[in-house]
Amino acid sequence: MDLSKCHLDYLPGSDIYYYQHPDMFHTNTDTALLGLFADIRKRDTVLDIGTNNGALLLYAMQKKPKHLIGVDINEEACQLADYNLNHYHHAQAEIFACDILQFTHQPVSCIVCNPPYFKVSDEKQLNHREPIANARHEAKLTLDALLKKASELLVDKGRLYLIHRSDRLIDLAISCRMNHMEIKKIQLVYDEAKSDAQSVLIEAMKSGKSGCRILPIHMTRR
Repeated sequence: MDLSKCHLDYLPGSDIYYYQHPDMFHTNTDTALLGLFADIRKRDTVLDIGTNNGALLLYAMQKKPKHLIGVDINEEACQLADYNLNHYHHAQAEIFACDILQFTHQPVSCIVCNPPYFKVSDEKQLNHREPIANARHEAKLTLDALLKKASELLVDKGRLYLIHRSDRLIDLAISCRMNHMEIKKIQLVYDEAKSDAQSVLIEAMKSGKSGCRILPIHMTRR
């Protein structure tokens, strides 16, 4: 990893600094919302699916969980995440460069994920930079495939924390139930400049009982 191409940035809501690469997907408001929403516990083994530069693991690091794991299909992103966590912050995280659908690991207690939001109806929609295309569009990881894999990688009563577009909420709820996960918490995120909710944060539990809390809305300015 050539750090000369990277720049230092900070995680909103924290005092943590880390490196970002100009050609990769940059941490944004949704990353911060999810990082602050996830209820990370000290006994947790936390897996970040699509870890990119490791930002969500840096949020999790503050809660001092037992173990941190990041997976990303982009090898250069993994190198940057490894540097941010293991070298810059000495957090002792395991970072794996592979397709999450091919990833195997003993089940974990907590998964965090800021997934690609958009279905692919035309490949011309995709950004010419593959790391950004993979981060934004479901070209290599659909929502159903992600939730199926997340369920496989969670222990019973393990928790998934995820942010998505609010118009995919029904898709999220159906796919979670199909994959033996129950949504336990929902928080809608509103942009001050728009009337409708823009994003939704969820906590889902594997083999959880039915019953969902709707948290107070979160208002943001993008």
